[in-house]
Order: sequence, then structure tokens, then C-alpha cells
Amino acid sequence: MGWYAGIDSGSLTCAAVLINDRGALCHSEVVLTGARSRLASERALLQVIGKAGLNAADLTAIVATGYGRERVDGRTSAVTEITCHARGAVALFPQTQLVLDVGGQDCKAIRLAPGGKVIDFAMNDKCAAGTGRFFEVMARALEIDLDDLGPLALEAQRAVGLSNMCTVFAESEVVSLVAREEPVANIAAGLCSAAAERVRSLAQRVGVAPEVTCTGGGALNSGLVRAIERLLGVTANVPAEPQLVGAYGAALLGLENHRGAA
Repeated sequence: MGWYAGIDSGSLTCAAVLINDRGALCHSEVVLTGARSRLASERALLQVIGKAGLNAADLTAIVATGYGRERVDGRTSAVTEITCHARGAVALFPQTQLVLDVGGQDCKAIRLAPGGKVIDFAMNDKCAAGTGRFFEVMARALEIDLDDLGPLALEAQRAVGLSNMCTVFAESEVVSLVAREEPVANIAAGLCSAAAERVRSLAQRVGVAPEVTCTGGGALNSGLVRAIERLLGVTANVPAEPQLVGAYGAALLGLENHRGAA
């Protein structure tokens, strides 16, 4: 049996998956990237192959993607996250036409042709507003766990409007709202709505489509996903583990390239 690893080295987390020669996802691992992405990718890979009782020499291919893909030791190839998220999304939801990837420090809208080929994409990579890092900072300002922000937003009576989405200024505004005793749920809803507006602008640049799949760690934020759905007028597909989609797509590309070369 052949084994194929995909590693998505992101700015906040590093995800690794292991698939077999039938394309089935067998094992996965997500670790914090920290200051050294090279070490994080090595740790994630060792943990995921350890679950299968393997070592690196047993792998047919190791495909790296993401922010730190060029720093993944032992990789057989490196592929952009645009291609990998598209491949992973289509594998999970074959009718996907638009992928919305909300990562640690950037957002992407990826438009697909029938069959999953990437035909256009747009990125918000100049500002962390609306990304995982943004929500981490806002959760600290609200003095709540990051995992609680999305569910709280769904309980809000209204979404508080924010005057600025710059992480620094938004944090100050959130602190002021808390001091004025604005309900935390309403502030959380405002943050999710503002972030969703930014995602919508990216989607509109490549073309909104009815079949949308959300990927990346941001898709774990239920309040953000609901806000995106409301703005785009769709019901989005959300994988059970959206932070694995890029790594899964990378592993699938490794398998397909090996088959093509055989």
C-alpha cells in the first residue's frame, strides 16, 4: 500500500494528513506553528505517520502547501494553497463552485470551473482583519475563549456596528464597547458580520456561486459562517475539520501525480 502525506504549513497552525492509495484520509494532526514553521511541520508529520506506525521512508510522496511550504523538509513537491484548498474542497463536496478559505492571516475566494479547476481567485493578504489572528485578538479583548465567539454571535439580539476593522483600532473599539456594557454576544455578532463583509467582497471579485464551501480555521467560527451565508444568500458546505482541507488536497495531488507518473 502506498502512503501519501499532505502538510499545510500556515501562519498559526500546521496541519498534516496521511492518505492511502485509495485517497482515504487515514490520520491527521494539527499543531501550533509558533515561531519556527520548519519545526512545526516536522512535528506534525512525525505525529501523523506515528499514528500509522510508519516513518518518513515509508511515504511515497510528501506534498507541502501553505505559507511555509518551502520550509517543509523532505517534501517531494510544494503546491500553492489555492490549488490544494480547491482540490480538497472538491474531494469533500464535488459540486463546489466557490471556495472561501479563512486562514490565520489571510482570506481567499477561489472560483472553480466544473470538475474543480481553478479559474480565478482573490486574496486579502495585506491585512489580518477578519482572519484567525483578528478573532484571536478580539476574543482576548472580550475575555472569552476563541471557540466561544462564534456560538455567542448566534445568540445576539443585534450585531453592533464597528467603525474600523483594523485589528489595532477594532480591539480598542471592542474594549470601549465592553466598558459601556454592550452585551458580549452583540459585539461578537458585529465582529462576525464585519469579517463576513470582507469575505463577501472577495467573493464578488471572482463571482458568487450557489455552491460554496468554507475552509480554513475560520470555518470553525459558526457565527462567521452564518454571517457569510446571510450576505451571499447561500447555505455553505462546512467540512467536519475545515482546517485539514488544504493538507488533504495536497496529499491527493501527491497521489494523483504518482498515478500519472506510473
